[in-house]
Amino acid sequence: MKAVELDKVFNPADFEDRIYKYWMDKDLFAPKESDDPDKNENPFTIVIPPPNVTGVLHMGHGLNNTLQDILIRYHRMTGRPTLWLPGTD
Repeated sequence: MKAVELDKVFNPADFEDRIYKYWMDKDLFAPKESDDPDKNENPFTIVIPPPNVTGVLHMGHGLNNTLQDILIRYHRMTGRPTLWLPGTD
């Protein structure tokens, strides 16, 4: 098996444009409609806050992200259209 050499410095430009285009082409930023019309009248969305400006992460960040993930998954499992949208500065 041949070893894979990784770049020493992370360069997001190597893949972000390709991945973002894939997300846009697949309409992944739009909540999915439910088969039940009553549930479509009450979609559930959360906007993910922008990155922390200080760059210092702590347990509160982990808790916040975990709670958002739990809420989005719960509402998605109940059949409501859900959207977990990344925020911007």
